[in-house]
Amino acid sequence: MNPPPTSYNQPITSPPPLPSNTNSGMNNPPASGYQQNYQRPPTSEYPQQPGYPVSGAGEPPRPNEHSYSKPNQPPYQPIHQQMSNAPGSYMPPPSTPGYIPPPQTINPTQSYPQPGPPGAAGVARPPNYPNQPVTAPPKRLDPDAMPSPIQVIQDDKINRGGEGFRTEGRGLVPPLVTTQFTVEDMGSVSPRYVRCTAYNLPATADMAKNCQVPMSLCVKPLSALPEGESPPFIVDPGPDGPIRCKRCKAYMCPQFTFTDGGRRFQCVLCNAITDTPHSYFDHLDHMNHRVDKYRRPELCRGSYEFIATKDYCRNDKFPLSPAFIFAIDVSYNAMKSGYVDLLCRQLHTLLDTLPKEAHQEKSSIRVGFITYNNVLHFYNLKSSLAQPQMMVVSDVNDVFVPLQDGFLVDLDQSRHVIDSLLDQIPDMFRDTRETELVFAPVIQAVVQALKSAECAGKLFMFHTSLPIGEAPGKLKNRDDRKLIATDKEKVLFNPASNFYEKLAKDCVAQACCVDLFLFPNQYVDVATLSQVPQYTGGQVYKYNFFRSDIDGSRFIKDFAHDLQRDIVFDAIMRVRTSTGIRAVQFYGSLYMGNTTDVELAAIDCDKAIQVELKHDDKIAEEYGAYVQIALLYTSVSGQRRLRLHNLNLSVCTQLADLYRSCETDVLMNYLAKKAVVSALQSSSAKLREELINQISVTLATYRKHVASPSSPGQLILPECMKLLPVYLNCLLKNDAIHSSHDVTTDDRAYLRHLIISMDVSDTQTFLYPRLIPVFGETVSIEGLPPAIRCSEERMKENEAYLLENAVSLFLWIGQSVDPAWIQNVFGVQSAAQIDIDLVNLVVYDNEDSRKLRDLVAKLQASRNRQMKFTIVRQRDKLEPWFKHLLAEDRGAGGATSYVDFLCHMHKEIRALLN
Repeated sequence: MNPPPTSYNQPITSPPPLPSNTNSGMNNPPASGYQQNYQRPPTSEYPQQPGYPVSGAGEPPRPNEHSYSKPNQPPYQPIHQQMSNAPGSYMPPPSTPGYIPPPQTINPTQSYPQPGPPGAAGVARPPNYPNQPVTAPPKRLDPDAMPSPIQVIQDDKINRGGEGFRTEGRGLVPPLVTTQFTVEDMGSVSPRYVRCTAYNLPATADMAKNCQVPMSLCVKPLSALPEGESPPFIVDPGPDGPIRCKRCKAYMCPQFTFTDGGRRFQCVLCNAITDTPHSYFDHLDHMNHRVDKYRRPELCRGSYEFIATKDYCRNDKFPLSPAFIFAIDVSYNAMKSGYVDLLCRQLHTLLDTLPKEAHQEKSSIRVGFITYNNVLHFYNLKSSLAQPQMMVVSDVNDVFVPLQDGFLVDLDQSRHVIDSLLDQIPDMFRDTRETELVFAPVIQAVVQALKSAECAGKLFMFHTSLPIGEAPGKLKNRDDRKLIATDKEKVLFNPASNFYEKLAKDCVAQACCVDLFLFPNQYVDVATLSQVPQYTGGQVYKYNFFRSDIDGSRFIKDFAHDLQRDIVFDAIMRVRTSTGIRAVQFYGSLYMGNTTDVELAAIDCDKAIQVELKHDDKIAEEYGAYVQIALLYTSVSGQRRLRLHNLNLSVCTQLADLYRSCETDVLMNYLAKKAVVSALQSSSAKLREELINQISVTLATYRKHVASPSSPGQLILPECMKLLPVYLNCLLKNDAIHSSHDVTTDDRAYLRHLIISMDVSDTQTFLYPRLIPVFGETVSIEGLPPAIRCSEERMKENEAYLLENAVSLFLWIGQSVDPAWIQNVFGVQSAAQIDIDLVNLVVYDNEDSRKLRDLVAKLQASRNRQMKFTIVRQRDKLEPWFKHLLAEDRGAGGATSYVDFLCHMHKEIRALLN
């Protein structure tokens, strides 16, 4: 190791230990003059691993670390000047596939006030304290000296943005989800479909236990692909079906090897050798590859589809095309809100956009309609009728479907009857005074209808209030706010009973997916009602205090996307793994009837499933690890298919290799989902303690076994995990997890439901929102100005900012913004005159208006749901809620800032090391 510069050999006084209350002593202005310095690694054995000396260093930073030095210390040479000075070291160019940036070390010094009498160590004395010198005031950590999510995202875009990512080889780390890039499928699955917490798995269970880095996959099996990337090819395997391993039943994939001139093949998962069927035989070339390798997608692609035979169908019968059923609440509250009028008007045109196959001219999905309040109304829509016929079922305790023929109809054939019904529904119930609602009988009736029609389907349910009608599934208000922040808080987020879980199982058995649109004015027990959508692969949408003029546009856009997006039905997902690892836990909108099969009444292109892997044996480093994800489903045209995703991972025996291949965004996606599930059994305080302890162990293990020796006062973080502290703090103070009286129980339950099925991209933004200056001159590849760090300190009074977290979108306007801009965008002369109830920007024919509307449109288009748009003026009544989402600042209810939390993490890590 090269000796450090002599100028660093001067002693530096370490600060006293961190106080037990990490919220104290953090309100001082930031110290200036912190300087970022770089040092090249001494050898190529360990690509630089980053680190952060947070509480002061007693010795110089090590040559393989990125350090932040104390003011007035001479910096190291810039890295470009050192490259030729360290023989034997190699730093790959940033564009190298799988490249991991060099490591760093942070070394901001800081003093902390300690409890005790004046004059005690670390306690500043009053100026008039007798016969005692006055100590300098404590310094605050410089936020610029801490890892920045914005900088990491920007660096990845610069280094890896726009390039092609080829999925050949094992364990390649893809660009971040925030980076635009193209994928070329070369035999392993695209990161669009599968991302990993680590692409280099530990070889042994002991190694995995020591480092506490979870082995997990985020699987998005139907992910929509950007333009230029081809979807999986569809293969017809013939009447005998797909070729499979005789032992573990894995499907043919590029990693299978052929032997004996092509007469046999060996499974990469279980190593069993199977005879090649005569109809599938072909010769091998001089490389032992089949000569037809590039003519068969299953031999050269990481993702592909097989057309399934009858053996893969229920009751050995090919399925019928699925059905969409619309259940519309027509109670007093529903009619008063105006959503019924709006929905019926829009359905006239939205029904023309039902999903269909690429080769289809029109959708083959059938449709049906139910309206309900305390009774159910079914409609006969048979094409031979001139007008729809209503049939009322008032016995909701033993519900039944009163008609077999005419309830589910072909859209084109019965279009005139459907249009007539949509025109009549608002008028039929306009004067209703019925306030009591049922809920479960509607779902029970739909399951019966689909069972009679022998098809899968989806229920779009529009509902306004707590189901208090006398019927199965009746609920009562159990929103006890006194339980918030107590050990009994978890009771509020567990279902009121197991009734809805049983109902969801019935839905899954009949392949009935439920999407729930809620329009509540008060408590509706989202924690209980959301069980059915969650188990069936569905989704919940929520519009509090719905008003058609304010929320109508957002609701219709959400509904249109939900109606049109790619979706499949009656799906079963199985994850097969190579020897040494196995899938043990699954998180998402799904149902598990056993420990291996993930049952999905439906799954769409926006849903992600988190899969946790565990060791069950040692893995050979030279062979690697393999995962095959098989999704058997029914398409919208009624065809039974099997989609395969094959993943190649590396295996390592050195912790350095493991930490080098981690992806923090995927890790946080896993931790967020696990936290939501764990919160149903644990208190918030215990959950917080468990999360902090797990990440502390992960970082302490790196510090102890991988980082080069350094002062105990340094916090050393792996390069690929340097954002773990800031993201973990964001998770702990997120409204879904953090106990707060400012957020309703229903809203917290709703956010938890969203997290369960979020993909990596949405989770990343949900935890650490994007804060984008409206007046930014430079524009990124996405057409947006570069984001800034999510903190009030970064904001200016003469600027306007857009902040989005995948659920909400805010426009913040500073007090000193140019009045000319306000006039151009809002048509008023000052910020005080802006109508903050606007949910859509008014169109004005000028550049400022066009630019802002374009920015808002791009942000909305990047999400799979319409974010609620809110205008916030500086120092206005809504500003505290806006500031609540500034992730690096302190939050309400004692939530810690990034600076405080980093110090607390450092304290925890030092305790573990000691």
